Amino acid sequence: MKISSSKMRSLRHCSLITGLVLASAFVFQNNAWSWGGAEPAVVIPAPAKDEPAGSSHSETALFAGGCFWGIQGVFQHVKGVTSAVSGYTGGAAQTASYEQVSAGDTGHAESVKVTFDPTQITYGELLHIFFSVGHNPTELNRQGPDTGSQYRSAIFPMNAAQAEVAKAYIAQLNASKSYRDPLVTKVEDNAHFYPAEAYHQNFLNDNPDYPYIVVNDLPKIKDLEKVFPGDYREKPVLVTK
Repeated sequence: MKISSSKMRSLRHCSLITGLVLASAFVFQNNAWSWGGAEPAVVIPAPAKDEPAGSSHSETALFAGGCFWGIQGVFQHVKGVTSAVSGYTGGAAQTASYEQVSAGDTGHAESVKVTFDPTQITYGELLHIFFSVGHNPTELNRQGPDTGSQYRSAIFPMNAAQAEVAKAYIAQLNASKSYRDPLVTKVEDNAHFYPAEAYHQNFLNDNPDYPYIVVNDLPKIKDLEKVFPGDYREKPVLVTK
């Protein structure tokens, strides 16, 4: 079977494409393993600045850090998170589909909408996890085997307070030299979120033996438990499909 260029891009990154022949799946699996696995977590200081305490029990945050399977899986295991949904942010509604976003020219990033209880975990603490175990914020338009602007490191603040905390934390991490290279994470304004297709939701939880997940994402869950034991919960909060 002849595989189109868009399908080949799909094989290189993080989507399950239905209907592919077994040989194509085998090629994908070997490519995923050849990258050598996820990068280890980086132990970094907590943000010096955080949102002021309030009485609300529900707040939303938007993060993009490579394939949304891993980012969603990490936040689903964080105490105080009530929902983590994979989707697309940064582009227009009419291009918010996996096939279009995979082309890398829609402006969208694969992202995760995190709903959390700020009386249990703060926005700054979510950023701490995002930068430490969620992804590598020094990689420009890529994460692991995935390349393209749709895999960029980005934060989409939902309000002015979140934007202030995010910008201050990026500056703090750069000043502290916590990473060998400067952060490339952008704080972006277009916080319009579009949920991804149903088969992308809970992908890490539902497919723990899938080679991409084994190599690139399950180590993040182990790092979360190790680096943030007080924030880790074994049973994830899942999207109802």
